[in-house]
Amino acid sequence: MARRDRYTADLFEVPQPAAPLPASMDYRSEVAALVGQVLKNADGDRYEIAARMGRLSGAEVSKYMLDAWASEARDAYNMPFYQAPVLETACDTHAFSNWMADKRGGRLLIGREALNAELGKLERLKEDAGKKIRELKKLMGELE
Repeated sequence: MARRDRYTADLFEVPQPAAPLPASMDYRSEVAALVGQVLKNADGDRYEIAARMGRLSGAEVSKYMLDAWASEARDAYNMPFYQAPVLETACDTHAFSNWMADKRGGRLLIGREALNAELGKLERLKEDAGKKIRELKKLMGELE
């Protein structure tokens, strides 16, 4: 019997959105934990990240705001949604975009991955069109 790796997601598993059950989508603590993880993995301390975010957004962002956004205990002070791409850029990550895609039943493809996926899709369409053309030609030959 083959052993299954519990820690690696199945590459061929179809992503599914989170089930829309009542009160199941309060993501405040999950978002706060993700903010904390992103800040922990980023280059630079929270003062530097706050300064980068301020420069990128043109709005004041303080180290204390980052602390509050990363605190699961301060659920009334989650990071505003419009700050997610700013924090991603400042920390050189796609963690929030990946998280959102996962919650909605998708996968995020960036750069070359997105182009490869589009190329694969077009190759499959080309194959399907070729099969249909051959079938039509065969049918036309039988009718003559």
